Amino acid sequence: MFAKNAGKETTVKELFEMFLTFAKVGVMTFGGGYAMLPMLEREVVGAKKWATSEELLNYFAVGQCTPGIIAVNTATFIGYKNRKIPGAVAATAGVIFPSLIIIMVIAAFLQNFAEIAFVQHAFAGVRAVVTALIIQAVVKFFKSGVKDITGFVIFVLAFILAGIIGISSVYVVIGALIVGLIAGRLGRCKEQ
Repeated sequence: MFAKNAGKETTVKELFEMFLTFAKVGVMTFGGGYAMLPMLEREVVGAKKWATSEELLNYFAVGQCTPGIIAVNTATFIGYKNRKIPGAVAATAGVIFPSLIIIMVIAAFLQNFAEIAFVQHAFAGVRAVVTALIIQAVVKFFKSGVKDITGFVIFVLAFILAGIIGISSVYVVIGALIVGLIAGRLGRCKEQ
């Protein structure tokens, strides 16, 4: 036995399963955290049931506002939710392990092969797939996150502020949080 989680013992086997799951997600994280969303949702929400789609969206939003890499932050939140500190460590280690290995291999060999046309075409193909994965994640999270006109207005404003004007996403998320709280409060006042 390793640690307690809400009266339930966490075993090394469970932590290793968490490490392997996040390593599988981490190995597919070409293009940053957004590209891993479909895989993360399939593994963490669908297969393992460690979080709901809404929780994943919330973790992702908070992960974007906290210092560090969004994929690592999200893995840490999910690991902590399920297995407290040992789970957070296992999930975080799992998501960064593949990147660490890949970066070391690339650093050792890329300089020798970067100018080869075949390698350049391979990277162009990976970039195209990453773009498709990001668009898929945006569409999926738009459908689950934008539920009313207020949400749509916040979405459009956030896109304009962060995507077009270039305001830091930290400020945009904090602003959206405040607007959402105010809109929720006003909605409750109208109901009373």
